[in-house]
Amino acid sequence: MSKTLVRSLFEQSSSVRKLGNAISNNQPMDSIMGSKSIQVSGLVGSSVSLTIAAVFETAELPFLVILNDKEEAAYHLNDLENLLGDQNVLFYPDSCRRPYQLEETDNANVLLRSEVLNRINSRKKPALIVTYPEALFEQVVTRKELERFTLKISTGDKLSLDFVNEVLFEYQFKRTDFVTEPGEFSVRGGIVDVFSFSNDEPYRIEFFGDEVDSIRTFDVETQLSLEQLKKISIIPNVENKMMDEKRQSFLKYIASKTVIFLKNEELLSSSINKLFKKVTDIFNEQSEEVRTNPPAELFCSSRMLKRHLSEFTTVILNDSVTSSSLNSVIFNTKPQPSFNKQFNLLIENLNTNTTDGYTNYIFCSSEQQAERFHDIFDDAQQKVEQYETIVFPLYQGFIDHENRNICYTDHQIFERYHKFKLKNGYAKKQAITLKELTNLEVGDYVTHIDHGIGRFGGLQKINVEGKKQEAIKLFYGERDILYLSIHSLHKISKYNGKEGTTPKIYKLGSAAWKKLKQKTKTRVKQIAFDLIELYAKRRLKKGFAFDADSYLQHELESSFMYEDTPDQSKAITDVKRDMENERPMDRLVCGDVGFGKTEVAVRAAFKAVDNGKQVAILVPTTILAFQHFKTFSERLAEMPVNVNYLNRFRTTKERRTVLEDLKSGRLDIVIGTHQLVNKSVEFKDLGLLIIDEEQKFGVAVKDKLKTIKENVDTLTLTATPIPRTLQFSLMAARDLSVITTPPPNRYPIETNVIRFGEEIIRDAIRYEISRGGQVFFVHNRIENIKEVAGMIQRLVPDAKIGIGHGQLKGKKLESLMLRFMNNEFDVLVSTTIIESGLDVPNANTIFINNANHFGLSDLHQMRGRVGRSNKKAFCYFITPPYSTITEEARKRITALEQFSELGSGMNIAMKDLEIRGAGDLLGGEQSGFINEIGFETYQKILAEAIDELKEKEFKYLFTGTEHQKKSFVKETVIDTDFELLFPDDYVNNITERLNLYTKLNEIKDEVALQKFEKELIDRFGKLPEQVVDLLNSVRIKWMALAMGLERVVMKKGRFVGYFISDQQSSFYQSDTFGRLLQYVQSHSASIKMNEKLTRNGLKLLLTIENINVVENALIKLRQFSI
Repeated sequence: MSKTLVRSLFEQSSSVRKLGNAISNNQPMDSIMGSKSIQVSGLVGSSVSLTIAAVFETAELPFLVILNDKEEAAYHLNDLENLLGDQNVLFYPDSCRRPYQLEETDNANVLLRSEVLNRINSRKKPALIVTYPEALFEQVVTRKELERFTLKISTGDKLSLDFVNEVLFEYQFKRTDFVTEPGEFSVRGGIVDVFSFSNDEPYRIEFFGDEVDSIRTFDVETQLSLEQLKKISIIPNVENKMMDEKRQSFLKYIASKTVIFLKNEELLSSSINKLFKKVTDIFNEQSEEVRTNPPAELFCSSRMLKRHLSEFTTVILNDSVTSSSLNSVIFNTKPQPSFNKQFNLLIENLNTNTTDGYTNYIFCSSEQQAERFHDIFDDAQQKVEQYETIVFPLYQGFIDHENRNICYTDHQIFERYHKFKLKNGYAKKQAITLKELTNLEVGDYVTHIDHGIGRFGGLQKINVEGKKQEAIKLFYGERDILYLSIHSLHKISKYNGKEGTTPKIYKLGSAAWKKLKQKTKTRVKQIAFDLIELYAKRRLKKGFAFDADSYLQHELESSFMYEDTPDQSKAITDVKRDMENERPMDRLVCGDVGFGKTEVAVRAAFKAVDNGKQVAILVPTTILAFQHFKTFSERLAEMPVNVNYLNRFRTTKERRTVLEDLKSGRLDIVIGTHQLVNKSVEFKDLGLLIIDEEQKFGVAVKDKLKTIKENVDTLTLTATPIPRTLQFSLMAARDLSVITTPPPNRYPIETNVIRFGEEIIRDAIRYEISRGGQVFFVHNRIENIKEVAGMIQRLVPDAKIGIGHGQLKGKKLESLMLRFMNNEFDVLVSTTIIESGLDVPNANTIFINNANHFGLSDLHQMRGRVGRSNKKAFCYFITPPYSTITEEARKRITALEQFSELGSGMNIAMKDLEIRGAGDLLGGEQSGFINEIGFETYQKILAEAIDELKEKEFKYLFTGTEHQKKSFVKETVIDTDFELLFPDDYVNNITERLNLYTKLNEIKDEVALQKFEKELIDRFGKLPEQVVDLLNSVRIKWMALAMGLERVVMKKGRFVGYFISDQQSSFYQSDTFGRLLQYVQSHSASIKMNEKLTRNGLKLLLTIENINVVENALIKLRQFSI
């Protein structure tokens, strides 16, 4: 509905009709640029997009829109995509490298460029292409060359696999096991996966003999198919400047009937001139042996572009009204006025517009925002005569005098940051490297829950009574070897202890491991008991129940500069729900650096103040106190709230004022370091305590906090990730909200590991300053920090440099940081004092000198100082040559380099932080246990302990919560002589085979198993018999579990099931056993139940004869469960 309404705003406009006619008639008239230019003036903001969209709908011609820069292009692109649909609008970016630095390509952009070239080449409906000067500056491969380098494949084609293989090698594609990025392909049996440079998703081509049977796209992350296709084109990397093919201007590539909209002709020329000068300089600096093609062959000069432009119908969009020549169209639109978040002014303005005969439309980015307007207008004193909210994000609002329409945007009214979204279909590939971290490699330590820590020896084929099976080989102390069935994979996990410590390996069957496990369990149970008890006590206490949100709260929330991410809104809702409850809140909000935890705190703090309570915010460092003070003051500037702060840099007089104001109630929010818990600090009415990074405080502070916490609502924020499994266990002992989604429109931080080289440092600093940004340079030795600053000054003479470290006088350090935040100097050379929480959105490059001396979390926290706006950020780890640093340091840095993706802090943590996080949450001494038994196993034991407590000691607390029906058997062991495995010729990659076994082991129900089966067929082709049997054996295991069988042996054509060995078990009195007995009695010919004396005492057995294939066993067991 909204789309039709938005389109209709301009469809009736006479000026739009006039422009449409001028384009279609396209007669040579008097104009500046040769024969075909049309002058358009008076269009502002999003009226540009609306007009272009309206004309495009009727013109049936391809359009090319050239805007001033990438940002403006991206905003208009989003408007046009929303109006015309994604399939009609294409974005043509630059290939995002610095010229002549050939290795620095941005594959996502190369993809988009190739997609555009491919689309123009195909005979599809005309498209609208949005671009900007930098993109036009690069020449493209000629049509002829592109056709020569395109492999076209359709279903039903007669093609041999070898031919495809050869062609792809010729196109410089790389053969891998699994395809994750453009330019890769893989062959598995009759399936070829290939990631062409002309499509967002890779293709999967399935052959039947020498015929193409089916073609489909698939998802990089899950490797599963998405949609079927009839025909595809495979294109190599056309941006590869090393190739010798002929190139031409993009304007020569597009169809001659294309209509070009040009935002600013002068700006286009000057941008192209600047770029051309830059590449010529770089080219001239190159040494003889690496000479590439001269700039004129790879890039366009402004003269060349001007000449090419003159051959098209060009619509020039002028800001000012030009003289009305025959061929000019004049619109009458004005920009949206600014209301400075004053809603009374907005309401007056809307009512005046209504009186003047205008229609008011407010464009909102989401349903939520539209709701907020309704709430605010309902709460306001004045009535709003007429307005309509439309959920349709627009770049900039405008007033259209000709059609008497007012189009305002929500983000301009609330002064929020409006984001653009660019397609990056292949950002998902990071997920794959994550899997690699947890993958087992030969030689890794693994923990087996029953046998202790051993070393992983890979997958091994073993012979069981003449049949091949696959097992996992584990080495233990004194050369003991354990072969583990692929059905028991859930019993082992990768050993994750503290980096650098090797675990102790015991002999198989030694009592040491059992003792250690028992000791850990007792301690863990004690800790869990204390945690749950504390939680139970708090639940019985009564605190203050806050009121529901007021209209001031709505106003504050809608003025947030960014859009809330889903996790963020969930965390905020949870916090509010806790505050409105009369039980004291104790919630932990956990999120990566820069993911908007502070905003959660701001809203909670305001809610408390709105209810007449005071708020205390406790932070670990003096700089952070100041930083939060700044953030809170800015966010709450429009609100009737007083904010102040306490830290060691405040003078005695300032301190006294703060303390008096707190006592008298004049001060609403106080932010401070550990001084806040001193006896001298008295509150009039404290309602909310917010603790930032609790783990950084000492024990003394924590004990004092406990007494304050008893009946005050408490919100704790932390960036130390908490492992997933632990989250679930802790749900019982602490309310937890986790924020894992990054704010939209943030680029991942590009991370490079470099040696100390003046040239790289100089270039990176110059590049950052040239785009108006600032630079952090972390050097952690105070004794020679001045020399480092001197070197940077020498390299970049025109940069302003500041030096910061912990030995500076308080006031001095504070003013230095302030000046850096206010962009008064370009480079801050400092020690790690910047690690926690310093927020300078304009700083987007960081150097970390001697990065090998820092821990993972420190490096991650420091890297999190950049990339906090919508600009691309760079992080350089400066290390000595790899050969001279320790293995551990090398691993840490590689992990960070791989996970530049946002939100990856959660994964980085996997290595070192989670262990810290667990220690912080459960008490420091836990780290010792974790190192002895491995982190995963520790989590399993903790989960078991908490479950036991839930069932026994704290049953009253958890009644009514979802507690599973207890099964009598924990697990069933299968022993068989059938071949149950993934054959090598079906899945040839060992790591992937192991992954599949692990995944199969985690499947708990039929739906998931069928999904798994479909995925296998999709990825590897038809299932061989061994795999069908393997999947059926999983079904047999589930049934045996339900029937109370602890062990199943399928050998020599018979099935033997061993019932629970504990003869006192309540299982033997259960309905299940009763039904089983009846069935056996009525089918005694084929099924027998008898007792047998084994080494471990008397056992009850169930025997079924004639089980020659796995399926028979399944059919028989199904009859039981009917």
